[in-house]
Amino acid sequence: MQIAIIGTGNIGGALAKKWSAAGHQIFLGVRDKSNFKGKELLSGKNISVHSIAEAVVFAEVILIAVLPQFTNDVVKAMGDVSGKVIIDTMNSLRTKPVGYDDTFSALKDLCKNATVVKCFNSTGFENMQNPVYELTSPMPHKVTLDMFVAGTDTRGKQIATQLSKDAGFENCYDFGGDDKVVLLEQFAFCWINLAIMQGQGRNMAFKIIKR
Repeated sequence: MQIAIIGTGNIGGALAKKWSAAGHQIFLGVRDKSNFKGKELLSGKNISVHSIAEAVVFAEVILIAVLPQFTNDVVKAMGDVSGKVIIDTMNSLRTKPVGYDDTFSALKDLCKNATVVKCFNSTGFENMQNPVYELTSPMPHKVTLDMFVAGTDTRGKQIATQLSKDAGFENCYDFGGDDKVVLLEQFAFCWINLAIMQGQGRNMAFKIIKR
């Protein structure tokens, strides 16, 4: 699959490595090709750097992992996104897109000819770098983390689900349609609260278990 990643920091960088290792072609979309965060990603296979507009032209799927206040600027820089699948990883915790309550609403409104789904927003980048936990109690065993997706478009969610598995997650649970995107953001805030605000540490995650 051909994937544009806009936002080459912790989340975008972790997924770029995972997906390139899985055989996907990664196009990093940046404002300045000579000076951007994550230059070391270019040492990986199947990864190249381009302007944001160029990366979008080459890609079937666009992952956006920037700060929420830059959403409007990214949309302008992307140009024509008709027929593309956009994966929104952002959480509007401290900042928001101009004129919108959250990034998903902004992308749905500003990218009307594209499919938008929410995924890869519910945990820290450390868990994307390594979604396998080696536990010692009650006996040594490994647990592979789960990912979560929301949005109305079935094809978009299928692609996000497959990409979550390609990144090493065991399952990708469907939170529901567009009306459940806010719930998925709140779920992300639960992780942020426990991991950071309550001092549990960033090496923690959610796993669904069934009786």
